[in-house]
Amino acid sequence: MLPILLLGLSIWALASWTSQDARPPDNTLVFRSVADQAGRWTPQQAAEELAGAPAQLQRSTHRAAHPFWIRVDRHAMPADTGWLEFPSRHTTRMSCWSNGQSLGEIDRDRASGSWRPVRAGFALALTPAGLQDGLLCRAEFLGPAHISVAARSQDELHALVERYNREAGWLDGGLIVLGLFLFITGLINRNGTYVLFASWMLLNLRMAALSAGTDFQWLGQHVPGAWLGQMRLLTVTLYFISTYALFRNFFRDELRHLGSLWTLRLVAWSCPPLLLLSLLLPFGQFLPVIWLATAGGVLLVTAYLLRILWLTRSQVALWYAGSLAITLFASLSEVVAAWLGVRGLTEVVNSVTAALFSGLLASLAVAAQMKQERDDRRQAQRRLQSTYEAVPVGLFSADQQGRFIQANPALRRMLGQSEGDLLPPWSTHFPSGSWQSLMERLRDEPSAELEFVGPAGHRFAVRATLAGRQVEGLIQDVTEQSRLNEDLRFMALNDPLTRVLNRRGVEQALAGLQRELPAGRRLPMAYLDLDRFKLLNDLYGHAAGDEVLQQVCERIGELLSGDMRLGRVGGDEFVILLPGMSLELACLIARGVLTAIGNRPYQIGDRAFQVRGSMGLVEVGADTAFKDAMASADRACREAKSHQTDGLVVFEHDAQDLEELAAEMQLIERLAAGGDVEGLFLMMQPIMSLRKPTGALNFEVLLRMRGDDDKLVPTPRLITAGEHSGRMSMIDRWVLRQTLNWLQAHHRELTQTQFVCMNLSGASLNDERFIKDVYDLLESHREVAPLLCLEITESVALHDLSNTQRFIQQLRLYGTKVALDDFGAGYTSFSYLKDLPGDLLKIDGSFIVNMNEHPANVAIVEAIVSLSRNLGMKTVAEWAEDAATVETLAEIGVDYVQGYAVARPQMPEDLLDKHSSADFVRDAETLALVERLQFQGTLPDLFVGGSPRAAAA
Repeated sequence: MLPILLLGLSIWALASWTSQDARPPDNTLVFRSVADQAGRWTPQQAAEELAGAPAQLQRSTHRAAHPFWIRVDRHAMPADTGWLEFPSRHTTRMSCWSNGQSLGEIDRDRASGSWRPVRAGFALALTPAGLQDGLLCRAEFLGPAHISVAARSQDELHALVERYNREAGWLDGGLIVLGLFLFITGLINRNGTYVLFASWMLLNLRMAALSAGTDFQWLGQHVPGAWLGQMRLLTVTLYFISTYALFRNFFRDELRHLGSLWTLRLVAWSCPPLLLLSLLLPFGQFLPVIWLATAGGVLLVTAYLLRILWLTRSQVALWYAGSLAITLFASLSEVVAAWLGVRGLTEVVNSVTAALFSGLLASLAVAAQMKQERDDRRQAQRRLQSTYEAVPVGLFSADQQGRFIQANPALRRMLGQSEGDLLPPWSTHFPSGSWQSLMERLRDEPSAELEFVGPAGHRFAVRATLAGRQVEGLIQDVTEQSRLNEDLRFMALNDPLTRVLNRRGVEQALAGLQRELPAGRRLPMAYLDLDRFKLLNDLYGHAAGDEVLQQVCERIGELLSGDMRLGRVGGDEFVILLPGMSLELACLIARGVLTAIGNRPYQIGDRAFQVRGSMGLVEVGADTAFKDAMASADRACREAKSHQTDGLVVFEHDAQDLEELAAEMQLIERLAAGGDVEGLFLMMQPIMSLRKPTGALNFEVLLRMRGDDDKLVPTPRLITAGEHSGRMSMIDRWVLRQTLNWLQAHHRELTQTQFVCMNLSGASLNDERFIKDVYDLLESHREVAPLLCLEITESVALHDLSNTQRFIQQLRLYGTKVALDDFGAGYTSFSYLKDLPGDLLKIDGSFIVNMNEHPANVAIVEAIVSLSRNLGMKTVAEWAEDAATVETLAEIGVDYVQGYAVARPQMPEDLLDKHSSADFVRDAETLALVERLQFQGTLPDLFVGGSPRAAAA
């Protein structure tokens, strides 16, 4: 209550008590004034203009930047006038004349003649004998000035100056001390809000100095007059910005709960432009800008402050609201007064008194905040004390010899001590060596952790830190947690069903064994896959399968010893690590495992199951990656499963199969890396017509690749790598683009070409982006699109029949043909053939190779030819290797033939100088057959001029 009483007493004193300094009489003089808008008048011209000007006691400049001329007649001055005072703080320069003689000049930097700076304005010493014609003055102003003239005696002027200096010193001293106090408080408490508040107090001081007209000096030092205008603008702008920043910092938490802060963000965004404008715009132009910003800021901050007061009833907000209200009211009153061109609205509350009272109230706000923070700390301490007593973990303070100084209730219960009992030393309940170990760690590090086993096998965890001469720490019984962690570690590395290693456990075990491998040595690793195990699950359920898996692991475990490790890496797939033995010995163990698995049935209830397995055995080097080792072992296991062996296939480290696998894995990584694949190129294999062998130059586009060693990469390896890396769509896109570009460049030379086949992979046909790219490429190559014939494998086409039909229908719009590749290899070819509107049907090569030795194949091919002819499709026989096969194909009505009997794949440029596919034939028997077929051929090639279906129609 005391601060409130003191504040009330101060306000009452200012408003009603008599000042100790007698107030000087109001000696305001009547004068005439005119505005020199051009700024070029001479004293004679000004005197003529003033002759008709009205007399007045005050005139507002309305922020005009041009000079004003003032005339004071001699008869308007009292007889005892010794000085004329021009009190406006906005005056920047004055000069006067009397009887045609100059009386000197003054500005904010220098004075001449009888001039001197007095309070906020200027004063001119008079000599009565020299003022018979009165006084003529020229004045320049900066800002919203009010022109007035006062007559002063020497004593009055002295008293006014003394009082003015005393009030200015009182104002400067009070606010600077308050600001320094807040600044030091902010530094000590590391509180940026107090530092910001101290800056605001200093700016408050400058605003008060601006109001009182003392801003031309700072701490007794004179401010250059050229800087004064810009400093005033900068002071007002910085005061606006700091008031906003202080408000945001004081009520950060409260504002966050209010929401709808976009208006405050708008104010924040306006601060940098305002600061820039204060440096760039002239004084008169910037004043309306900052006045508008101040008015808007006052309304906005007031609205938020009222909401905060209503919601929080905070003392901090109350004191700050009072401080801000006084400051804003004083500032607003001066802005309104300046805007309207009148003097201040109140003589009691102005920027000077507002600075003192707002500083006082703001200090009370800081004190209230400090009290609130102290109360918060005490409350936090009480909560910490409650937590200390209630936490289930043992907390303690002890000396460096292990004697407890303090312990919370949880630790007392752990030690079996009641509240008030003398605490026993550490060694009474815990191993003494544990305390010594803890202290050794604390001497090396600021904090330490330790786990040890205590009485009854309990496991404890201690975390402690050295605080001066005491040890502060906590101790916790982690027996159950330790058991749980061990279980989790076991489950992370072991299979929950069989309790052997899981895939991750095998990887870690292999890595550990690889690190211990002697130089030049290799580690045998076996990969076991149970045969037809899925059938067992399907017939008898997974419960029976799980029991079999457990018994399999038990049988294998009986044969393993030492560092040998068994792991389950799939449903019925296992890995066995056999360190420290030769490959020959590992083969014996592997065969023993296969025998143990399959030599006797597995008894599950009243059922007995016979299970056998296949195994691949490989050698793993110290630098072999886990995925590569698994891929090699898996490949060997698949070899054992797919070939007639004793169930075991061994890949030595330099085996050809391993080299091929390594090359395939390297190619997969290369393709999976993304980007363009180097080394790809195209070859083309001719397709010869059996009706007019010399009448067409048709061919199939084949993809080839050269490796870094300039050797050809086997095509099956390239395709497998493309599929495994997910890059087949990219490869097919490249082949299609290259083919169309080549056809576009040479279509005038390919006059005999009716179709060019190109195979599409299943991955590409299921890729919507690839399908769109196909349409785009065909659209940009419409001239040669009718030459293209895209091959679709039967299994891919039947995977999504409706999607395949839509794709074929879209291709027809470009004139592109479609071939069904590898026809006959599947089980459903004949039943679905009617739903696939193809142009060509490529008969699977397995029916063509050595077909003359297998009459059944001849009959199948003949049936396919008959069926395709009825459906309006042409047939192409692949893999024709000799003249006899070609002759048989011609006899049963096959339309086209492809294979080594005609030609091997050729480079694209080799096709450009050939007339037909028959030009590539080199075998004498085949050449003779070509001549006969050409002679006997009477049917036109139905591909000429359109699709075979159209020709058939």
